[in-house]
Amino acid sequence: MKKWALAVLSLSLVAVLGACGEKPATESSDGSVTLRVGASPEPHSQMLEHIKPALEKEGVKLEIVEFTDYVLPNQQVAQKQLDVNFFQHKPYLDSEIKKRGMDLVSVVAVHVEPLGAYSKKIKSVDELQDGAVVAIPNDPSNAGRALALMAQNGLIKLQDESKLEATVKDITENPKNLNIKEVEAAMLPRMLDEMDMAIINTNYALEAGLDPMKDAIFIENKDNPYANLLVARPDNKDSEAIQKLAKALTSDDVKKFIEEEYKGAVIPAF
Repeated sequence: MKKWALAVLSLSLVAVLGACGEKPATESSDGSVTLRVGASPEPHSQMLEHIKPALEKEGVKLEIVEFTDYVLPNQQVAQKQLDVNFFQHKPYLDSEIKKRGMDLVSVVAVHVEPLGAYSKKIKSVDELQDGAVVAIPNDPSNAGRALALMAQNGLIKLQDESKLEATVKDITENPKNLNIKEVEAAMLPRMLDEMDMAIINTNYALEAGLDPMKDAIFIENKDNPYANLLVARPDNKDSEAIQKLAKALTSDDVKKFIEEEYKGAVIPAF
């Protein structure tokens, strides 16, 4: 009987410890809470570093985990290895939830990163030759976004320009016979030498030392549905620490930081 009770107690302890291990948010002896936040290096991580001191005064410490891909941050929030992430817009989040079955939710919209066209070979759209190679992101939401941007600048025509996840199959006219290649978004800046032009997400453009306001041949305007979000799970989105983080990211101080630091390359969405 004692052995049975001991076994049950051991299993209970394992379950409790396992559950604790799934929750990365930790409370310190001084009452402060540490949040693990997954983020792209630029501009997301920079913005989080900027608000760190003010948040710490409110009892919230940030442990920033940087990612250079778009898949792991969502997986790790869903698996409770991270508390929240900050790197993506809503169409991409919706696409990943549908594709991978993850239970994730938006907490707040923070900023817009206009998608831009870059090249080391040409200075204007008119210089694109017949059969030129143009690279776009390969994830569905950003691919559709890139194609819509190309259509807006007269390079192609789409069956429905309002469709957020358009594909190359939706192209109805391609007068320059452009060879459109879909490439992992993080790789696009590194492949500029190999392409005539590439449509690149602003965070990757900034990481590569490109200035979207000076180097982009053409760029999105701010009126689009691609605001970058703070993303959490339904079970933690309303926690005091995450709500403090959301409030800090949408403060007047952060708006001023975005405007002064990025000078139009990143636009506040609040």
